Amino acid sequence: MPIKLIVGLGNPGKKYESTRHNAGFWLVGQLAEQHRLTLRKEPRFHALAARLDTASGSVWLLLPQTWMNESGMAVAAMAQFHKIAADEILVVHDELDLPPGGAKIKQGGGHAGHNGLRDIIEKLGTPDFWRLRIGIGHPRDVAASEQEVADFVLHPPRQEEQALIDALIDRGVAVFELILADNMAAAMHKLHTKPKPQTSGTPGLSSAK
Repeated sequence: MPIKLIVGLGNPGKKYESTRHNAGFWLVGQLAEQHRLTLRKEPRFHALAARLDTASGSVWLLLPQTWMNESGMAVAAMAQFHKIAADEILVVHDELDLPPGGAKIKQGGGHAGHNGLRDIIEKLGTPDFWRLRIGIGHPRDVAASEQEVADFVLHPPRQEEQALIDALIDRGVAVFELILADNMAAAMHKLHTKPKPQTSGTPGLSSAK
C-alpha cells in the first residue's frame, strides 16, 4: 500500500527544537522545505500539517504538537478523518539502538520504550504502521557515561553526532521519492547503505538548530 501519511515525532517549542528526541521533526521539516510546503497549525489534528500532491496521490505531512508521549492523538485524528490505514502511515522517529547516522525502515514491531511509538500503537490499536528510525546513539555508547536515557534524548547531539545525523537526514529526504512511489524495498536498500566518508565537513541542518 502506498504511504499516505508521514509523521515526524518530537516535542513542540523552542526549548526542544535542537534535542535528539526531535529528529523526526527535523527530517519531515526538511522534506516539507524541499517541496516548498508550509506546515500549518491544524487544531482538529493537534498538529502542524501540509499536503504533498504527488503523481500517485496526496500524502500528508504531520508534526504532532502534543508532548511526545501523546503523539498518538494527532496520528489517530488524521488517520480517522482521512480514512488512512495503519500500513499507509510512516512514522519518523529517533532511535537509541542505532548509532548516530544509522537508519532503518521497518513495518510493525514493538515500541522498544519509545513513548511516542507507544502512544501511537495504543491510539491506532495496532503496531502495523511503518517506521523510519533515525539513529541518535545510546548514552552508554556515544556519551561514555551513566547519563539517563530520558536526559540524553532531551539534549542536543554533540557536534560530531549532529553532522552524522544531518547527513542521514539528507539521505532520508532523498529516498522519499522511492517511498512515495511505493518502492519501499529500494528505499530500504538505499537508506541502509552507508555513504562513503567525505573529505569535507557536512553542513549543518538549519531546521535542527
